[in-house]
Amino acid sequence: MKALFTQARSYERSVRLLMVNQFTINLGFYMLMPYLAAHLSGTLGLAGWLVGLILGVRNFSQQGMFLVGGTLADRFGYKPLIVAGCVLRTAGFAALGLVDSLPALLAASAAAGLAGALFNPAVRAYVAADAGERRVEAFALFNVFYQAGILLGPLVGMVLTGIDFRVTCLTAAAVFAVLSVVQIRALPSRRADDAKDGRDAARETVLSQWRDVVANRPFLLFSAAMIGSYVLSFQVYLALPLEVRRLGGQGAGGTAAVALLFAVSGLATILGQTKVTAWCKARMAPGRALAWGLFTMGAAFVPLLLATAVPEPAGGVDRWLLAAVPPALSALSLALGTMIAYPFEMDTIVRLSGDRLVATHYGLYNTICGVGITLGNLLTGAALDAARAAGMSALPWCALLALGVACAAALYGLHHTGRLAAMPAPRARPAAA
Repeated sequence: MKALFTQARSYERSVRLLMVNQFTINLGFYMLMPYLAAHLSGTLGLAGWLVGLILGVRNFSQQGMFLVGGTLADRFGYKPLIVAGCVLRTAGFAALGLVDSLPALLAASAAAGLAGALFNPAVRAYVAADAGERRVEAFALFNVFYQAGILLGPLVGMVLTGIDFRVTCLTAAAVFAVLSVVQIRALPSRRADDAKDGRDAARETVLSQWRDVVANRPFLLFSAAMIGSYVLSFQVYLALPLEVRRLGGQGAGGTAAVALLFAVSGLATILGQTKVTAWCKARMAPGRALAWGLFTMGAAFVPLLLATAVPEPAGGVDRWLLAAVPPALSALSLALGTMIAYPFEMDTIVRLSGDRLVATHYGLYNTICGVGITLGNLLTGAALDAARAAGMSALPWCALLALGVACAAALYGLHHTGRLAAMPAPRARPAAA
């Protein structure tokens, strides 16, 4: 851990602050969100479809507005969008703990989601800009802070929710309020640097900017190929816990096995991310690293596939081990694949943007992948249901393995044909009369 902090201190103050900010953002988010559904259905007694609607509004308002958030960051600067997002999430999280009417809950959920759409593209574009030639290493370290927040947040939330869920909400809101003040006072202002190509993002129309981004064919192909990485990594929250609960039950044993999934994933990233990135960067081109990362994520489901050939024990330690060990190995492999791909993924977006409208590119990328996650989860859920109904337990794991291999092949093809190379800066347009 000392080496990680030493490495962090080698970056600009802005990059260091944004890494700590991301840890704090995830700490506040994950101390609340894992327990929100239980609060809505239990404490407030809402029907299941209303709980799904409230949670869906949050996800839609975030994924659907990423492009808008990125565009605003390129036009008005990164800091205002980061601060606005944190302020909005402060209000949204506080409201989730204080209101109980459906319209107010929907508004609070939408505010919490929109907040993420405002600050996420801006944060990543800011890190990319100030890290300069060390972007890959910076995003590797950024992911360590990111995962540390995910790992610690639910533990803090469990303690606070044991007191009262409103305490959790107000504490999470306080975290974002403090974060807002710190960023207002300490985060330097930063605008996108478009002067080198003679074009000022603030003077172009939004539609003109969006046309430029949508016309970037290599970027769109890369975004489509990377959807699989998000569908696969999300299975730590969907397919793997469901499989653990199916075999391990809803009791303490099943809960411990699910907790093991998140502990393995988070700790592996915290301890191994920078080493994995350094090893990959020294030995392979970014495109090859991305392909290997996706292949590793697809192969993560091989332990679960092999486990389907083992007769299910009736109970006892053997059944718990079958419920815990293959999913834990899959979670570890998913974490490794993400460690390989993520820093090069973030760097590739910048290179394909030609260092122009970077936040807008990040915003559209997040929206594309967000839509892909939604569709992928629907199909994964359908595959899990079909597998149980037909007695074909290997079906979902075969499908996820095939998805990883297909996306890895697509990324290797893009790399091999040169489509992942840096885009040349566009020529300056003549000034309007």
